[in-house]
Parts: sequence; structure tokens; C-alpha cells
Amino acid sequence: MFVLGITGGIGSGKSTVSGYFRDRGVQVLDADEISRQVTDVGGVALPEIAELLGARAITANGALNRKYVASLVFSEKNKLDKLSSIIHHYVLTTIAEEIAKAAEKKVKLIVLDVPIPVKHGFVDVCNQIWVVSASDPVRLDRLEARGMDRDDAKKRMLMQMTREEYEELGDVVLVNDGTLEELYEQIDRAVKEELNERGIRV
Repeated sequence: MFVLGITGGIGSGKSTVSGYFRDRGVQVLDADEISRQVTDVGGVALPEIAELLGARAITANGALNRKYVASLVFSEKNKLDKLSSIIHHYVLTTIAEEIAKAAEKKVKLIVLDVPIPVKHGFVDVCNQIWVVSASDPVRLDRLEARGMDRDDAKKRMLMQMTREEYEELGDVVLVNDGTLEELYEQIDRAVKEELNERGIRV
């Protein structure tokens, strides 16, 4: 089984690239989606989060109180790091379990969509990593178009790796500064050169 990792900074177009594979019937494990699942009602990460941040961190219906938690952790980096560590642990455990299930089913290709390319559980399990890259002004414009405040968008970008750091990780770099058609052309080319050549049809 070929494990393809897709990563890139916020607003780079990473989700568009993973969507390309999802639309073609490939299983995509989306770290953000899994993160929401493990912190939703009855989520496996909630007891540890409550222990770290107190009972108010969980809403009355038993999900993560995102607004309250954000107000706590974004002003205290230590707490943010601990919270991230808890959630990452459960996200990566879920990803590992899903990869094992796919391998048992003899699936040829599985895609991991991960915003933070951690070494253990992502880099070390991927056969190849594709980085989606875009310039900061383009990313800011996209995030603003999504309804995000420009200053908030800048803060989020600063909390992630730089464009150069992302690109260094990539076996393939997809530059997404132009149109959707141009991005799809690059994906088609990469699929042909990197996957079709290995006998993987998408």
C-alpha cells in the first residue's frame, strides 16, 4: 500500500488537493476532521482535556467548549502546547488504526491530509509527501475571502512553519499561486509521474 501525505500551510490549498483524491474514490484521512471527531460529543480526547483545563472546557452536551478553550490557550503557550499534544496523540492513533485497516483490505493508495507534518505518525509513515505551497499574500487573500479576519489569519500563519520549511519536506511541491485549473494540471502531472508509474491508478 502506498501512503501519500499531503501537507501545507493554512490557505495554501491543501484541502483542494486532498479533495481531488477524495472525488476519485481514494480514502483520505483528514487530520482536522479527525481532530474534530476526538473532541466532539463523547470524543476520546475529552477526559484528558478536562483534566488539563477544567470542567468548563467541556460543554453541557459533552463536547469541547471551543470558545472557552481558545480564550484560555491562545494567551498561554504552555497550555496550548499541552492541549495540542493531547489532541495530536489521538489524531495520530486514529490515523495509524485506519492505515492498518486499509492495509488489511489490500488498498493500493491512502491519502493523509495533515496541516502540521509531525515526524512520528506522519513523515515516518508516508511513502511520499506532497507539499502544497502558496505565497503569503495569496494565502491571506484566500483566508479573508473565507471570512477570516486578516490579522487573525496572519497570527495563524505565524504559528505554522514557513513556506520554505514546508517545501523542504516535500518529495513533490505543488505551487498554488494561480488558478484552480493550473493546480489541477500540476496534480494530474504528479499523479501520472509519481503514482501511475508505480502502477497506482487514480
